[in-house]
Amino acid sequence: MALQRLDKIIASTGRWSRREVKNLVRQGRVLVDGVPARSAEDKADPETADIAVNGESITYRRYTWVMLNKPAGYLSATEDGRGPTVLDLLPPELRRQNLFPVGRLDKDTEGLLLLTNEGGLAHELLSPRHHVDKVYYARTAGRLTEEDCRAFASGMTLDDGLACLPAGLEILSAGEESEAYVTLREGKFHQVKRMLAQRGKPVVYLERVRMGNLPLDPALARGKYRFLTAEEVQNLRKPQ
Repeated sequence: MALQRLDKIIASTGRWSRREVKNLVRQGRVLVDGVPARSAEDKADPETADIAVNGESITYRRYTWVMLNKPAGYLSATEDGRGPTVLDLLPPELRRQNLFPVGRLDKDTEGLLLLTNEGGLAHELLSPRHHVDKVYYARTAGRLTEEDCRAFASGMTLDDGLACLPAGLEILSAGEESEAYVTLREGKFHQVKRMLAQRGKPVVYLERVRMGNLPLDPALARGKYRFLTAEEVQNLRKPQ
């Protein structure tokens, strides 16, 4: 990989600003392959050099990808005066990395939300022409039927004129309150809720459980996050 300045490499972790890196270097607290760095402008290969700050080796990420298990009550935005955003669930070092949500979940919708600072791949995951499925678990008021499944599969035009692409509806249980998986290849405003409301089965709970070939980590507690593995990011880059 091309050589990069130390201050850029270390600041990419989100734990320190470039100005803070300069101070760390002056204090002798930055080592490169075991040798104290002379200047924050020194260059190194971030993928092969052993760079340590305060005795701790840092992990370089060209881009950051985070999986968040979003709880209800948070807005899928980087900032919003109406209430807390999903970025408020992250530590300060991650909030400094210019992360943004890949798509949106409604304030009361829970589950899988990706955050990144890689714009190109994020755009591809959201574009309908790339056919990246988004799968939701839904509970509805009212009994879901096979007729509802056929309506979803054929594509729906809502009463307000919104044309929805064909979508999947897999009924898990049917009764006064039904359960189902809904699969979309687009992400229009409140789409799952609007489609089910059109069928007379309003949503009472909604959770995103999969995006493309990436499922929500069952070990990830609500409101918690983890970094995607290199393999998971690579799988996101593959055609869906």
